Amino acid sequence: MDNNGIELVAMKNIANKYGTLRTAKASAIVRTTPKTVKACAAGKTPKGNVIDVARVAGIMAAKRTPDIIPYCHPIPIDHVGIEITCKGRDITITSSITAVAKTGVEMEALTSASVAALTVYDMLKPIEKNIVISEIRLLEKHGGKSDFVHKISGHKRAAILIPSDGVLNKKYKDKTGPFIYATLKSWNIGTLAPKVVPNDALAIEEALRKWCDQGINLVITSGGTGIGPRDKTVEATRNVIDRELPGIAEALRMHGIERTPYAALSGGIAGASGKTLIINLPGSPKAVAEYLEILAPIVAHAFEMIAGKGHRRSR
Repeated sequence: MDNNGIELVAMKNIANKYGTLRTAKASAIVRTTPKTVKACAAGKTPKGNVIDVARVAGIMAAKRTPDIIPYCHPIPIDHVGIEITCKGRDITITSSITAVAKTGVEMEALTSASVAALTVYDMLKPIEKNIVISEIRLLEKHGGKSDFVHKISGHKRAAILIPSDGVLNKKYKDKTGPFIYATLKSWNIGTLAPKVVPNDALAIEEALRKWCDQGINLVITSGGTGIGPRDKTVEATRNVIDRELPGIAEALRMHGIERTPYAALSGGIAGASGKTLIINLPGSPKAVAEYLEILAPIVAHAFEMIAGKGHRRSR
């Protein structure tokens, strides 16, 4: 919003989203006379083989979608498939798109099908005036946050630990604890108020063990994961867990390194102690916000696995 109260146009910021496998399928129908449809199927038109040219046009259009649709982000498309069938009065075009990206590919599929249909129209118009393009629609789409964030069922409890001498001595204000608390509550997890302890391995370990004994399902720590002389969170966590889950820490670090090389200095770990999942996060409020976005589907699935429900099937 500018000073005059006018809303300014901006492309959506997807920098903090994580890439997932994305697929989409869209279709368009070119309707004309049965005679023209047969000519199209046989490749006997003044402009040549309609089907092959329309396929190439659809593929090119998918790759150029951001140049046509203003708010579409450029994405690395991995596959474009164009199917064209001729039956009765209809020439049906189906475009399938696959990509590993931060945003969906439905617009690429719709643009691809649309341009392929326009190409068919252009190549058939010398022999037929009665041509209508209709029913351009999205058939299906998969991937992204909506495919992975599952509702956390049952009564789950969480605790938040802030190892910080500065916060404990009121030198600094705890900024990450309240944010983690609000986020976990939004995940339908009953969450205890953030607990602040000194940067002391024994104090951290004592708090973690107490929560594990109480049957807390999830413990998030924030701070003390670096290589400073008072960073003891990782050491204490390793003493408590009985099974380390390196994939979680690796995923968080990789996400962070893509944004700042300093993330490589974080030694945070994740693991399970009995039925309690413990995850170390850094003390940076910005990093915590980014990492919680990634953790949402992981935590939901981890609860199911700890309960013995096994792996959730994914596409």
